[in-house]
Amino acid sequence: MAETIKLTSARDGFEFSAYHEAPFTPRKGGVIVLQEIFGIDMGIRHDVELWAKAGYEAIAPSLFDRREYGFTAGHDPAGMQAGFAHATGMDRDDFLSDIAACRDFLAPRGKVFILGYCFGGSLTWLASSRLDGLAAGSSYYGSLVKQFAPLPLNNRVIVHLGRLDGHIPADETEAAVKAAHPEVPVYIYENAGHGFNYPSPERFNEEAADLARHRTIELFESV
Repeated sequence: MAETIKLTSARDGFEFSAYHEAPFTPRKGGVIVLQEIFGIDMGIRHDVELWAKAGYEAIAPSLFDRREYGFTAGHDPAGMQAGFAHATGMDRDDFLSDIAACRDFLAPRGKVFILGYCFGGSLTWLASSRLDGLAAGSSYYGSLVKQFAPLPLNNRVIVHLGRLDGHIPADETEAAVKAAHPEVPVYIYENAGHGFNYPSPERFNEEAADLARHRTIELFESV
């Protein structure tokens, strides 16, 4: 059963909230699910449930708690403005510290994986570079992956991009990743746009979302 729990960041002792769900089936590992800029909204809660149903203990940290506890926003101009302000107004080390607290919470029970969407997709790459103890990462349409591509990686990572994404140039991002890490698979979904995993009529692309999840599970099961 899903619940909101409290975890403490080792960096500054800050207590933040996280949405947590135990696996529905025998446990395959733990997975950290990183939000878009809209907070722990319906889409992230739904995703946590899907990972729990797939056999993973899933946890989604509320990454903006230092600025606005329990923040969620709609996918409209006002929500985008508020979420972007939080994402750009915080120290990246705070995000990494909270992610590390989630890793430490999950690690005693097995391997820890990480994945994220949009803002969380960028943080997935950053965490895979800056943190130890992650088994593998799956980055979905992170706008900063191109910028972060030269960073070294501590674990295996795969990248998912939508060809129709108006925010992220798929070919340029793939080229940046391949230049620095030719071993990293970059999957471009030809008929999908930005946010193709999000369960809303405007954004969801079932074929791309299912294939990306299948590839992510294959990665997690291979390490």
